[in-house]
Amino acid sequence: MNRIKNYKYWVIVGLLLLATSLSFLDRQVLSVSVIKIKGELHLSDIDYGLINMGFLIGYAIMFTMGGILIDRFGSRLGLALSVGFWSFATVLHSISNSVFHLGLFRFMLGIGEGGCFPGAIKAVIEWVPKKKHALANGIAIGGSAIGAVAAPPLTVYLLNLAGWRAVFIITGLFGFIWLAVWLIVTMGQKRPSMIDHEMINPDNDNRKEKLKLGELLKNRDTLVFIVMRFLLDPVFYFYMFWIPKYLNEHLALSLETIGKIFWIPFLALGLANILGGWLSDLIFIKTSNTNLARKMVMGIASLLTIPVLSVSFLNSYSIIIVVVSLAFFAHGLWITNYITAIGDIFGNRATSTVVGLSGSAGALLSLVLNPVIGYIVSNYSYNPIWWYAGLMYPLVFIFFHLMIPKITQQNRVEIRV
Repeated sequence: MNRIKNYKYWVIVGLLLLATSLSFLDRQVLSVSVIKIKGELHLSDIDYGLINMGFLIGYAIMFTMGGILIDRFGSRLGLALSVGFWSFATVLHSISNSVFHLGLFRFMLGIGEGGCFPGAIKAVIEWVPKKKHALANGIAIGGSAIGAVAAPPLTVYLLNLAGWRAVFIITGLFGFIWLAVWLIVTMGQKRPSMIDHEMINPDNDNRKEKLKLGELLKNRDTLVFIVMRFLLDPVFYFYMFWIPKYLNEHLALSLETIGKIFWIPFLALGLANILGGWLSDLIFIKTSNTNLARKMVMGIASLLTIPVLSVSFLNSYSIIIVVVSLAFFAHGLWITNYITAIGDIFGNRATSTVVGLSGSAGALLSLVLNPVIGYIVSNYSYNPIWWYAGLMYPLVFIFFHLMIPKITQQNRVEIRV
């Protein structure tokens, strides 16, 4: 592969990182801006919960539909539509005058963002050499951590500078700038040509027709990946939504202090996304063993989550943040190789669809379990949740290894059912 092509695919990976950064930035702007919005629009906590539910419903629906559409039309068009639509939805927040407006625009935001991660993974499959897949995936999805870290200070700055309505206009415009650059960089073809694609990923056979959704839902490996995400996504949503509340209630930590320290786990997540990809690719290059490369890193990640079992016994917020940051770091290692393993097995035929199906499963269970977690916390304690979080990754890893003993590329073999 010549130097120009190397340069081009890393530019594309950089754009994918920016896309996932913008996705987390745009979804988090409201969580900071709501402090100003609640007073002006007279929103109650129940109203705010319903508004957030609008996003989760749209996101869960489009995670699967976005994956299917991107597998059909390719990453260039799929990501362009996804980023363009959610950026438009972000700008629309600026004209909100009611709970209905915000709920509708959050739903639209979820619809748009649902295609982001399936599209990013599809772009890696299409544009990047196999030996760099894990690192490229790690960089691409690592943008979410960058967005999570940048959102609070940037939003506060823009709020003080221009007010909450302008914040949504400005952050929405970021997406349209990204869209223009993406279309220019990938101009000239809807997706890489067959010749270039075979040079980049000779293991992928684009000449075979796409797998149908019915086939995928009957496929054992698809179901394994869906179950894994179904069981583990609620853990990560718990970390994001409930840890600040836990620190405030159990350690009397002020909101200001929480705001100063809670970016650290997200930084650990972003670093782990990249490190997990780099390490997995290094193992693959040294051994040519895809199964070993992905599962070794995922096995290490599962062990690093076990210290979470100790959180309920800790009284120091500094130690808790260290343990939680380790859990975020473990998740970064895990999710990068989980997604890369989907690409290894399904190739260019159905990767985005399987990523979408699994992501929707995780989002739906998280949507259902959030009130359940509230009930458990209110009537019992956080302990059962910490135990679940500390034990589930090792158990799911064992399940993964038993159900898929060896990661292989299904586009070379008959579909296993």
